[in-house]
Amino acid sequence: MQKRLIITVLAGALALSVAACGSSSDSGSTSSVSGAVAVDGSSTVFPFAQAAAEGFQGENPDVKITVGESGTGGGFEKFCAGEIDIADASRPIDDADEVPICKKNNVEYAQIAVANDGIAIVTNPDLKIACLTTDQLNQLWKKGSTVSNYSQLGSGTPAGKVSLYGPGTDSGTFDFFTEEINGEKGNTRTDYQPSEDDNVLVQGVEGDKTALGYFGFSYYETNADKLNLVGVDGGDGCIKPSVETIQNGTYKPLSRMLYMYVNTASLADKPQVKAFIDYVVANADESAKTAQIVPLTAAQLTEAKAALSKAEGS
Repeated sequence: MQKRLIITVLAGALALSVAACGSSSDSGSTSSVSGAVAVDGSSTVFPFAQAAAEGFQGENPDVKITVGESGTGGGFEKFCAGEIDIADASRPIDDADEVPICKKNNVEYAQIAVANDGIAIVTNPDLKIACLTTDQLNQLWKKGSTVSNYSQLGSGTPAGKVSLYGPGTDSGTFDFFTEEINGEKGNTRTDYQPSEDDNVLVQGVEGDKTALGYFGFSYYETNADKLNLVGVDGGDGCIKPSVETIQNGTYKPLSRMLYMYVNTASLADKPQVKAFIDYVVANADESAKTAQIVPLTAAQLTEAKAALSKAEGS
């Protein structure tokens, strides 16, 4: 995989504006469009969206795309309020909480798969844990857990004071992990260091000798020299996340799809939004590699193209 695009974000900024120039006619975009496109949501999808935005604006200099990373939940909140055109999401939209808000506000949408991801379990290199079962992860992370030393998990886990880092509650990674590992979305111990910014989590684990944390696989890949990757045993032996094990689903239960949700009114009424989402799908593999994120398989890409065509009525 190519080196992840290095992004400089001004402190306190909630969105990043991209500017570039150039034109092309064979990659799902058109140089005749102009206007603004607002994207926000998942920090896991953020590098992909940023790479796609830069590529698109290189061919469409009159379009201004803002890409924020307020977390999947934060993105859906803005999306269902009609404040943004596209929501980046590391999980499907919630049928119980988010869908009704979108319906109330007459926000209709299309779900487009854009990439794959696996949630990486990592430790500081000084905390030498090779593998954890899903039962051990549940013991460690479940609500009310009294595990205060890793040795309490048994199976040869080393001694060390438990120090945990993970996504905040607005994160789709948080929702997915807690549901898959602890059996219910949001079911987690609260005595850990949370952040919606995966880079902050990386820095936390790197600087804490007894730290264990979880976040999107792409953030591990970018920082592999600073972290220890822990394998996960979901019942079929210990598997570590990789492009292959994430794409074929053997890294379970922590493999998942990543999405962009596009407002169908924006799709119909704003040519720049249609041009951008067309570009996203047409260049999904290239953007994934630029962002150092796991690309769609050929079959998944075919399904994404079909979903977009249906949304566009073509």
